[in-house]
Amino acid sequence: MAALPIKFTEVLQLTNLEIIPASIGFNSCTLESDRFICVRQRLNDDAQPEVIIVDLHNNNNVTRRPIKADSAIMHWNQLVIALKAQQRTLQIFDLDQRQRLKSAAMSEDVLFWKWYRENHLGLVTDNSIFHWNVFDTAQSAPVKVFDRHPSLQGCQIINYRVSDDEKWMVVVGISSQQGRVVGAMQLYSRERGVSQHIEGHAAAFGSLRLDGASSDTKIFTFAVRTATGAKLHIVEVDHQASNPTFPKKAVDVYFPAEAVNDFPVAMQVSQKYSVVYLVTKYGFIHLYDLESGTCIFMNRISSETIFVTAPSSDSSGIVGVNRRGQVLTVSVDEETIIPYLLQNPANSSLAVKLAARAALPGADNLYAQQFEQLIQQGNHVEAAKVAANSPRGFLRTPQTIERFKNVPAQPGQLSVILQYFGMLLDKGTLNKHETLELVRPVLAQNRKHLLEKWMKEGKLECSEELGDTVRMHDLNMALTVYLKAGIPHKVIAAYTETGQFDRILPYAKETSYSPDYTSLLQHIVRINPEKGAEFASMLANEEGGSLVDIDRVVDVFMSQNMIQQATAFLLDALKENKPEQGHLQTRLLEMNLLNAPQVADAILGNDMFSHYDKARVAQLCENAGLYQRALENNQDEAAIKRIIVNTNMLNQEWLINFFGNFSVEQSLDCLNEMLRVNIRQNLQAVVQIATKYSDLLGPARLIDLFEKYKTAEGLYYYLGSVVNVSEEPDVHFKYIEAATKTGQLTEVERICRDSKFYNPEKVKNFLKEANLTEQLPLIIVCDRFNFVHDLILYLYQNRQFKSIEVYVQRINPARTPAVIGGLLDVDCEESVVKSLLQSVNATAIPIDELVTEVESRNRLKLLLPFLEASLAAGNHQQAVYNALAKIYIDSNNDPEKFLRENEQYDTLTVGKYCEKRDPNLAYVAYRKGQNDLELVNVTNENGMYKAQARYLLDRTDPELWAFALSPNNMHRRSLIDQVTSTAVPESTEPDKVSVAVKSFLDADLPSELIELLEKIVLEPSPFSDNENLQNLLILTATKSDKSRVMGYVHELSRYNAPDIAGICIEVGLFEEAFEVYKKMDAHVEAANVLVEHIVSIDRAQEYAEKVELPQVWSRVAKAQLGGLRVSDAIESYIRAQDPGNYDEVIEIATHAGKDDDLIRYLRMARKTQREPAVDTALAFSFARTDQLSELEDFLHATNVADIETSGDKAYEEGYHQAAKIFYTSISNWAKLATTLVHLGEYQAAVECARKANSVKVWKQVNEACVDKKEFRLAQICGLNLIVHAEELQALVKQYERNGYFDELISLLEAGLGLERAHMGMFTELGIALSKYHPDRVMEHLKLFWSRINIPKMIRACEEAHLWPELVFLYCHYDEWDNAALAMMERAADAWEHHSFKDIVVKVANLEIYYRALNFYLQEQPSLLTDLLQALTARIDVNRVVKMFEKSDNIPLIKPFLLSVQSQNKRAVNNAINDLLIEEEDHKTLRDSVENCENYDPVDLAQRLERHELVFFRQIAANIYRKNKRWDKSIALSKQDKLFKDAIETAAISGKAEVVEDLTRYFVDIGSRECYVGMLYACYDLLRLDFVMEISWRHSLNDFTMPFMINFMSQQARTIDTLHKDNEERKAREASQKKEEDNTPILGGSRLMLTQGSVGSSSPQPFLGQPNGIASQPTGFRAF
Repeated sequence: MAALPIKFTEVLQLTNLEIIPASIGFNSCTLESDRFICVRQRLNDDAQPEVIIVDLHNNNNVTRRPIKADSAIMHWNQLVIALKAQQRTLQIFDLDQRQRLKSAAMSEDVLFWKWYRENHLGLVTDNSIFHWNVFDTAQSAPVKVFDRHPSLQGCQIINYRVSDDEKWMVVVGISSQQGRVVGAMQLYSRERGVSQHIEGHAAAFGSLRLDGASSDTKIFTFAVRTATGAKLHIVEVDHQASNPTFPKKAVDVYFPAEAVNDFPVAMQVSQKYSVVYLVTKYGFIHLYDLESGTCIFMNRISSETIFVTAPSSDSSGIVGVNRRGQVLTVSVDEETIIPYLLQNPANSSLAVKLAARAALPGADNLYAQQFEQLIQQGNHVEAAKVAANSPRGFLRTPQTIERFKNVPAQPGQLSVILQYFGMLLDKGTLNKHETLELVRPVLAQNRKHLLEKWMKEGKLECSEELGDTVRMHDLNMALTVYLKAGIPHKVIAAYTETGQFDRILPYAKETSYSPDYTSLLQHIVRINPEKGAEFASMLANEEGGSLVDIDRVVDVFMSQNMIQQATAFLLDALKENKPEQGHLQTRLLEMNLLNAPQVADAILGNDMFSHYDKARVAQLCENAGLYQRALENNQDEAAIKRIIVNTNMLNQEWLINFFGNFSVEQSLDCLNEMLRVNIRQNLQAVVQIATKYSDLLGPARLIDLFEKYKTAEGLYYYLGSVVNVSEEPDVHFKYIEAATKTGQLTEVERICRDSKFYNPEKVKNFLKEANLTEQLPLIIVCDRFNFVHDLILYLYQNRQFKSIEVYVQRINPARTPAVIGGLLDVDCEESVVKSLLQSVNATAIPIDELVTEVESRNRLKLLLPFLEASLAAGNHQQAVYNALAKIYIDSNNDPEKFLRENEQYDTLTVGKYCEKRDPNLAYVAYRKGQNDLELVNVTNENGMYKAQARYLLDRTDPELWAFALSPNNMHRRSLIDQVTSTAVPESTEPDKVSVAVKSFLDADLPSELIELLEKIVLEPSPFSDNENLQNLLILTATKSDKSRVMGYVHELSRYNAPDIAGICIEVGLFEEAFEVYKKMDAHVEAANVLVEHIVSIDRAQEYAEKVELPQVWSRVAKAQLGGLRVSDAIESYIRAQDPGNYDEVIEIATHAGKDDDLIRYLRMARKTQREPAVDTALAFSFARTDQLSELEDFLHATNVADIETSGDKAYEEGYHQAAKIFYTSISNWAKLATTLVHLGEYQAAVECARKANSVKVWKQVNEACVDKKEFRLAQICGLNLIVHAEELQALVKQYERNGYFDELISLLEAGLGLERAHMGMFTELGIALSKYHPDRVMEHLKLFWSRINIPKMIRACEEAHLWPELVFLYCHYDEWDNAALAMMERAADAWEHHSFKDIVVKVANLEIYYRALNFYLQEQPSLLTDLLQALTARIDVNRVVKMFEKSDNIPLIKPFLLSVQSQNKRAVNNAINDLLIEEEDHKTLRDSVENCENYDPVDLAQRLERHELVFFRQIAANIYRKNKRWDKSIALSKQDKLFKDAIETAAISGKAEVVEDLTRYFVDIGSRECYVGMLYACYDLLRLDFVMEISWRHSLNDFTMPFMINFMSQQARTIDTLHKDNEERKAREASQKKEEDNTPILGGSRLMLTQGSVGSSSPQPFLGQPNGIASQPTGFRAF
């Protein structure tokens, strides 16, 4: 029986990827293609939702993203996900780029959606169907396509399909009616805008090419199961008139009798095979032929529903997911489907069609037989159809074409060959032989347009032969053929001949073809120099490096004297400026300097190259008159000096910049040379160079250079350009000196005025010595640098009084004081001085300085007229008044009046002036100007404390008070006495007194302040009743003299009592505070002082009894409560009837155990308070006092107690009976169960836990039952716990901690049958068995390995040392590497040869192969060969050989080496050859060296030629012969007298000299037999003259004669043949020309093929080509 026609594979188990079964369903698991599975999962209500993406094409890689969505579908092949939230919000995300592509908000709920194209989503809503192009930025929202049909109302939409041309759409839905699932579909035509309702469950679109059709037929197929039966319908849509009509098919779909409720759920059409895949709910797969509707195969592939399917990417099968999480693939088995169909003779025609349609094997014999039968019957047209449609085209051979060509054409009909080619053209592409047979006659008729049409349609297979055929008629078309056929040398030739030079290099690069570019370039240059230059540049600038030798390219251009082209090429080729191209750069510059100096100048000017021979180029540049380029490239200092003096021939700007390349010494030498040779011509250039490089060369050196040649002009211009930026004093001085010498006095004046850097002393002395006619520069220097005294002396001595007047009047009147001082120092007459003062503008004179200068010389009265005149002139400067005040004071001209009345003088200056002369005048001045510090100092120094006290009181300045009352003031006590005794009593202004009091307070003088306050408060005064002063007095007493406070409290009455009481409390005067509160009847505050500060609860209680106020009782109660006098506090609260502090009372009374008192308080509180805390505390107090009956009555009555909290507290404190009452009253089964556990009522606890159904409760009850060893009840609880994966681990640890191992295993085994059994239960059971019953582990693993967390179980088996079980788990987890390693590491327990061999071939780490080989070498050497045979295809044979060579175990693997020797690897060949030499097996060695050539022949031959056995030396000779070492081979053969081998070697060599040498050897040794053998074997290599000479000289004519006769006979025949061929050629050419003129073109048939193959004359060679070279059919020839 033939194998099944399908391939069925389980790709993946989703549950192994930690995907829970609940997430595997139609609504949460989507499959849009065979690449991505998308699952939405949420483990529990507390867990975060996530989307799991499984990439089936990337080793089932899993990606988890925390995404909350109603639906998620992945793109077919990109990391793009579509998300739907709240049924209407759609978002598209690119997971790879981490960005959102699109989003949209729908107006209707989206019930179903899917990707129907790579770029489009289809959306089904309640009323409409939308399409959305996700990647089209212009389409921001889905577009409505059509409305839903009313028949789909109430249906669950399960699919939406669109035809390839998007003209047809179908919506599929299902609904439950009358106990069965009814399918409803809406088929919509987009062109017609019409919908049709169809009953059906699954549908798909497809296409099919019918026999004789010119285009595909569009098919719509759907399946339906009704109450009466099931059908598969196949119908045509959009029929085209040119195609045959496709008859509608309706075939029965078989369902087993037991599958009553089964129905189709998915359908996919394989375009590759034209097969319909139909999947049903119960997991059946049906395969139908799309054309005939024949059922090919049906079987059940899944016991669970396959709820989603998708076509495979190559359209060969389908992939689906069932509810168990299995990912299954089904596809046609190409090797078995045809034999499977042929088992049933009725399916023979289907098998033949399917084989032809999909190119499947298995029906070749049928086609061949059918073809031969039709040929024999003469039905050649049908035979042609069979051949054209044969599977894989196995009948489309040259022999078939010849057979059809030989069939004679029927009159009025197309020839068979023509019809055959027509069928092939309609079917697809012709093969190589068919193409050639078709094209030759078409071209012969010059019908190239047909050929162009077929090539555009891809109907012809391009080949070199086709290109050669086409080339004779159309070179461009031939180029197209060569391109498609991939014939690079022909393509290059065609590009060259057609002038498409720019395409040559890209094509050669694309095809990795390397033609002879030099010869190619030489040819191109001859015919098109410009294109040649471009092509050469392309070759030289290739990214991977130049493809041509640049030197040879230049030679090519130079050979044609193409200087311009050579230059253009080299400029492009050398643009990267590489060091190795230096000689080429030199050559480029040299050719242009000799032929076109201006081009060379431009090249050098662009600074393109830096590696040429600079000395050579510099010399050439100098010869060509390019002095600038000569300097740029010269390194010889002498040459540079020789050239650089020609400044008139050089660009000045460049020359200046050029000096930047010199060192300092070189620059100075060149400048010196330029001045020496021609100072007049070169001075300007030298000045400019010196200016630019002044900082580098140094001004000092440059100044010396200019002074050397005594050019003051050059020095002036040089320094003039740098003086403004230089800070060197010498530069400025030399500039002044040069400007003076050149008469540039304006510049001298400017520098003297503006410069900051010259040496003023040096300049002053130079200007004095220069005797300038104009002294303005000297005046400026002396004025700027305060040499006024020297200036006045110089001018006075030189009698230049006018200059003095000019100086003070016009230049700087501010210097008048210094001038006056200088004149006074030289004893100038007073009249002159006064006259000078009168001539100067008084407002411009600094009076202070003038007074100082005159005063220092005791001539102050000299200024009185000037000052009075200034006042009269309106000059009211302060300095004028200061000077007058000083004069009045010194002259005692009523100074006090002036000081008091005048407001213009500076009181500080005048006061300072008066301090030593008259302190009272100083006091007057300071008081007037409020010069506080100076006034304090002068009064302190002179004992004027009373004046100081009055000034401080009047001044009311806190800072001044602080300064005066500072502890550092040694005069403070005297000042305080005057303030207390005089200043304050005299004052009647409260503000001034307040400032004084505050200042005493700030100065921390409490005793002095009290003294001051008592004087103004206790004694009769305007301030006696001042509240603030009374407060301040008491406050000061609290800080400095607390004993006085109580007296002040009783004596004074106008103070602020609350503030004073608070202050007393702050400083600890609690009794005084109590007295203050008591005095003001503030009873609550008074009681608070007793409680909080005096801390006398008894006094407070007495005070409360005395005043009998509720507020006081409440305060006392709170104090008693704080003092833990609970009973007294509760009694006080009751007397106050104050329930407000119930929280604190409840807390403290509860902790103190005063439950009875608390009950009294709470009953009082409940009269006015209905608070939960009160009722809760009362209930709990009943519980604590064991008043359970009252508790029950309280709970049954109306209350607002927090019963659950009370129960919790009762449970925590151990009042379990009370807690039971609490929990029972509110039916809290969870907590009641826990309480019952503590009461020992386990059965009742379990019942309550069942009612509560809480994990926490089950856990607590379970723990209690385990502790009490109630294992039956514990198991009941445990079964409700282990179904929660998160609780399983803790439960297992609890049992293990208590040592209840068997009970744990029993619990887990009981849980395996639960509906909610999960992977963790199976895993934990396996772990428990591995610890406590290892003998049962393997059985458990074999039964449940698919439901176990294998990684976790692997760790358990490793810890338990269960090695066979570990290997088993590794294998089922596809951890083949670890499985193999485990078997090797624990070989004694886990190794088994056959299993190991099956495992090791699946490992991913190649190193394990070699580790396994080492393992077998050590442990199982006898099985080593078997292992190697299994690993042959996976191991590196060379490495294996090296490994065994290193361990000297090569003989062990000889069978393996022989088996892999066919790979012809050198290491293998060497190892085998060594073994065979060692074994002296010359026969096998001969076969080895002849069949496998990858070894070192010379080394092996040298070893063998020394072998003692002749057979091995013969092999050495053969090796030498194979490697064309003829002399060595023949020498070995001659050594062993193996003359036959020597003769064969000589004949094979094909070299006449070798043959002649061996012939002479045989003649010399007298071996005439070998001589004759040489004549026979080497007949073609022996020259006639050589043989005749040898024969004549050694008398061998008799032996030579047969050779001579044969040679002469052959020569005669050759001459006759040539003569005959020449005559025939001439006759044939004559007749051929005549036939071409008279023969019709193949009868004029449609394809020009009706006359079979027709010979055609060879095309004439192309002459007169533009390049002078004929086209070569065989490719591009070398030039």
